[in-house]
Amino acid sequence: MADIARYPFLRHLRGSTTTHVQHLHNGTVRHSGVGASFWYRPLSAVLSEVPVDDRELPLLFHARTADFQDLTTQATVSFRIVDPAAVAGRIDFSIDPENGRWRGSPLDQVAGLLTETAQQYALDLIAARSLADVLAGGVGPVRDAIAAGLGGDERLTATGLAILGVRVVALRPEPEVEKALLTPTRERVQADADKATYERRATAVERERAISENELQNKIELARREEQLVGQQGANARRSAEEKAAAARIATAAEAERTQVLAEANAQATRATGLAKADAEAAALAAYRDLPEAVLLGLALKELAANLPQIEHLALTPDLLAPVLAKLGARSAEAA
Repeated sequence: MADIARYPFLRHLRGSTTTHVQHLHNGTVRHSGVGASFWYRPLSAVLSEVPVDDRELPLLFHARTADFQDLTTQATVSFRIVDPAAVAGRIDFSIDPENGRWRGSPLDQVAGLLTETAQQYALDLIAARSLADVLAGGVGPVRDAIAAGLGGDERLTATGLAILGVRVVALRPEPEVEKALLTPTRERVQADADKATYERRATAVERERAISENELQNKIELARREEQLVGQQGANARRSAEEKAAAARIATAAEAERTQVLAEANAQATRATGLAKADAEAAALAAYRDLPEAVLLGLALKELAANLPQIEHLALTPDLLAPVLAKLGARSAEAA
């Protein structure tokens, strides 16, 4: 909105960078332009203010498809006033010289013009197609139809409006119809999900079975190897026992042979010793054989005396010496 300063009999208007201000006096243009600033008399001045910035117009309308289904269309139209003088000549953008406010609602008129025009082009496209075709095609065909229609509309061009862009946000059928349309897709998606779940479960079961089989094969292989190990340990134990028994037999035989040899050697030594003793005894007897009896008796007494224990006192009685002396005397007589 323009900034108007009030003075006695005069007013001063100062525009902005996004508005085009036009000042008419008696049908003649005195001031015109964007960001204009000028003095004027309020009783004779006719002022108009046209915005020249980019604006967004949201659209929401209902359309009926070829199969008589209601379809809600939500879109946005971006536009701009490129010819302020032309639009001011067709739509009332005049402002009050005292306060600078619009006398009417020019932007609502522009919005109504754009809405009805855009709706007409969208309705022409939607009415020629079924609901399924429109929903399957998406927002692209509707957006292109509205943009092409508004861009080529002569009335809008003559009015000084330029279409900057069109966006179609959504195409929504009635809730019951939308639910019915979504049901097959939902069921198909659910069926695909169930199929994927079953396949995943089947894959998991197959993998578990493979794992179980691998574990069983591993147990069988371990049992077989354990059996081989036990057999090998038994064979090793038997071989070790046989080796120990053979070693014991060899040791026993060696000990028996050594004992036999030792016994034979001892027997031979004993025999040799006996023979030597016999020979010595024989030689001694042969030496004593030719000696007189008295000498033998003396030797015997000598030997007896050598083997007798120590005698500290010896008592000789006549009873003891008498027989011996008698016997010695008899011997001597016989020898003589």
